[in-house]
Amino acid sequence: MSVRRLAEDQVQPAIFAFNDENSVWAEATIRKYPAGRQQSAVIPLLMRAQEQDGWVTRAAIEFVANKLDMPYIRVLEVATFYTQFQLKPVGTRAHIQVCGTTPCMLRGAEDLMKVCQHKIHHDPFALNAEGTLSWEEVECQGACVNAPMVIIFKDAYEDLTPQRLEEIIDAFEAGKGHEIKPGPQIDRIFSAPEGGPQTLNDEIKPVRTNLDPHPSAEEVAAAASIPPADAGRPKDTAPETDPKLKTPATAPAAAAANAKAAEKQPSATAKSKPAPKTPGSAAEGAPPEPGAVSGDLKPKRTRRKTTTEGES
Repeated sequence: MSVRRLAEDQVQPAIFAFNDENSVWAEATIRKYPAGRQQSAVIPLLMRAQEQDGWVTRAAIEFVANKLDMPYIRVLEVATFYTQFQLKPVGTRAHIQVCGTTPCMLRGAEDLMKVCQHKIHHDPFALNAEGTLSWEEVECQGACVNAPMVIIFKDAYEDLTPQRLEEIIDAFEAGKGHEIKPGPQIDRIFSAPEGGPQTLNDEIKPVRTNLDPHPSAEEVAAAASIPPADAGRPKDTAPETDPKLKTPATAPAAAAANAKAAEKQPSATAKSKPAPKTPGSAAEGAPPEPGAVSGDLKPKRTRRKTTTEGES
């Protein structure tokens, strides 16, 4: 962004004040904001000051600052930041803002700037000889689909050619700018396709609407005879749902009979009884005594036979 400064002192007016109509409007605008937030009205008041004098003067900045109880530097920051505020005198009948962003540039914005240089002045922001016209190059103005375009005051003029822009400039120079219709300058409605719609031109009749006659009883019966489709039903291939197997899911009665038969059969482990548990035994979980041998490693004891001689 280029540096934006106030105009030279010799063109600055000494004082500024809203006229009666704008004074009433300014007071009503300030009252729209809650207590303590009146400074939020700085942009609307600066815009109204620009509309009254044609550009934002130093006196207007100081007037707005005093009215909103703001430091001068804060209002100056707002005025110099936004390019919508003109800080120097512009054309009294038209100030033309030519969009120079990529979409407009690809569609002929350079030719529009050449028209402005030829009919107004070679340099932007410079006034013509009568002081009625001026121009500048700006960034995107939000109508890329209708490129190239210009904005004059608050109105946009789109789908321009160099010849059409010359006609618009001549009309504003003659004081007849209000006769030019804003928007697209070709045969299109807003941003619709040029020449009218080019797609979906065939009439498509809906299958059923509330305006169509109700179907007859024969048609309803014929539609009811069609079996429903299984496309939306889940596909379950789990063995539990196989109808060939007798499971609780497929044959509850047979599965219950199988369960009762299994309960009547003796258990395979019922023949072997565990050793009784005595307090302090290994079966109870007590550790063996030191040096004791347990289990199959313990040697078997035999009785000694006595003889008549007393020898064993």
